[in-house]
Amino acid sequence: MKIAVTGSDGMLGHDVKKVFFDSELISFSRREFDITNIDSTLAAVREHKPDFLIHAAAYTDVDGSELDPQQAYRVNSIGTRNVTMACEEYNCPVIYISSDYVFNGSGNKPYDEWDRPDPINKYGLSKLLGEEFVTTLTNKFYIVRTSWLYGRNGKNFVDTIARLLKEKEEIDVVDDQIGAPTSTYDLALKLRELIGRGYGTYHISNSSSCSWYEFALEIARLENSKSRVKPVTSAQFKRPAPRPAYSLLGNTMLKLEGLEELRHWKDALQNYLSAG
Repeated sequence: MKIAVTGSDGMLGHDVKKVFFDSELISFSRREFDITNIDSTLAAVREHKPDFLIHAAAYTDVDGSELDPQQAYRVNSIGTRNVTMACEEYNCPVIYISSDYVFNGSGNKPYDEWDRPDPINKYGLSKLLGEEFVTTLTNKFYIVRTSWLYGRNGKNFVDTIARLLKEKEEIDVVDDQIGAPTSTYDLALKLRELIGRGYGTYHISNSSSCSWYEFALEIARLENSKSRVKPVTSAQFKRPAPRPAYSLLGNTMLKLEGLEELRHWKDALQNYLSAG
């Protein structure tokens, strides 16, 4: 089976290559082609003709998206349109990696796959527009919404907090945003199980939930850090882009499809940090 992955040099792409080691893997990074260019995207898929394409390439800078929304739309929306058009031309199902930030975060229970998206920032809107291009342009798709990703080969919260704990005696972390930290390796493993199952939209994140503050506390505990982790509100920790207060995803479609949920986020985090 030929599996293509865009964003192959990123965190998720890195782990997809590890998990699909026994497949014929086609790695698409920015060196191979620019997803925002329709002609180069069509040419790349035309040349390789994959059986499935995991579309992990994205502009993930949430604050950068607020300051330069055109860049977010160009990559996350138009880039996804181009990839989907290329896949549809060759009857290749597309697996689009979307985000919990398509929801507004005003609820108090996990979002199911059929809950109505309502993004409150430009990043979330750009990912939602990508979803709409996928559902409009093909009927052979998996939209996979995930949350709070961390992994090797990319900037992420876990590595940043671990570094700051070594450099500072006290760090401030917001405690009024709730979600589920998700290991890119665990996500890649579940993508392997999902491919070949029923098409549709799936929420896939590690189990249970926490605030960013609780996430940082667990990192500090596992790193045996003596530094203080101080809780602050989102209002105190001002950023260009608003964040949803509650973006926990319910992995409902996974269970309906007969697939197990991912392990607890604390177990995944311990494994990540112990592997160094």
